[in-house]
Amino acid sequence: MDSGLLVLLSVALGLAVGTVFVFVLFAASRRGDHAATIIDPSVPDGVDQVIDAIDSAGVVLDASNNVVKASPAALAFGLVWNQGLVHPELVAMVDSVRRTGVPASTELSLARGPFGEATIHLSVRVARLGTRYLLLLADDRTEAHRLEEVRRDFIANISHELKTPIGAISLLAEALEPASDDPEQVRRFAKRLETEAVRLGRITREIIELSRLQAADVLTDAELVDVDHVVTSAIDQNHVQVDVKHMVIVGGGDRGAGVYGDEGLLILALHNLIANAVQYSPEGTRIGVGVRVNEGIVEIAVTDQGVGIPEEDLGRVFERFFRVDQARSRNTGGTGLGLSIVKHIVENHGGDIRVWSQIAHGSTFTIRLPEASHAAATPLGEQQ
Repeated sequence: MDSGLLVLLSVALGLAVGTVFVFVLFAASRRGDHAATIIDPSVPDGVDQVIDAIDSAGVVLDASNNVVKASPAALAFGLVWNQGLVHPELVAMVDSVRRTGVPASTELSLARGPFGEATIHLSVRVARLGTRYLLLLADDRTEAHRLEEVRRDFIANISHELKTPIGAISLLAEALEPASDDPEQVRRFAKRLETEAVRLGRITREIIELSRLQAADVLTDAELVDVDHVVTSAIDQNHVQVDVKHMVIVGGGDRGAGVYGDEGLLILALHNLIANAVQYSPEGTRIGVGVRVNEGIVEIAVTDQGVGIPEEDLGRVFERFFRVDQARSRNTGGTGLGLSIVKHIVENHGGDIRVWSQIAHGSTFTIRLPEASHAAATPLGEQQ
């Protein structure tokens, strides 16, 4: 064969092979680009910024339910774990929206995280985000649920507490008429009626007081308060009960301290603590009321020599209507609201209250409040 023709055939064959090779490479590149597009974890422009900015827990999922973007709140709520949704309820919602294309919303109570026991209440919404992604948004409703439960419990407790004195008054009133010819019986029933009426009035007043304390702005007119005057006034208000039980109240500690707040409310808080100490202490014992100022904190401690509080009840003594000794509290007219009122007053003043107790040895309740600045407290020192 002619060598020239052989060269031409070789060149033609090389061009054909090269063309086929280039075509194969181009097709492979197209398939690769298409596959990369399908599995690309990036989300549409601006979605990242929106997810990071919103208060809701936000999660973006791809077609395989893989999490491609999750907000800090979603992670904090424990909705996402190992690039997937933790809760089957959320997965079912997402699958339903992907299948129907219709946005969905619901209220869910979920475990906080894959192995936690705490529960969170969420308002969840799921909708399509473009053609490939789904967006899940969840708003925390846990606090709202908690407040609703507290409200229901409070109403139930009020109904129960009011039922006792109202029922007693009704029965005593019915018993008075048949006993009209017996002056001794009439006097006894009348005394019981007075006791129950006083108890009913006390419960009503304390419920109103507690409701007021739970309002948002109970200290809009806060003023500089002389702690010495608060202690003196609270002790004076309990002198009758103290004298009846032949007890002694001893006051002492640092003088001239001042705090910002409502003087009347602070006197009420300390009065309730002293009244509790008197109520639960034997006759002839001593109650101490001490003031201590340390590193900007004013501590007012009330110590008694009473029956004490069991350790398992220490965390509950500030709950509404909680009584350590149910029978004794009712016999002495206790409402179970006194310590709850104290706690709300102290917290509204930016402080806290602590309790130490030992059975048969007594208890110490300590109110801790921020001290007023030295400049503002100077007039109190001049008043001494």
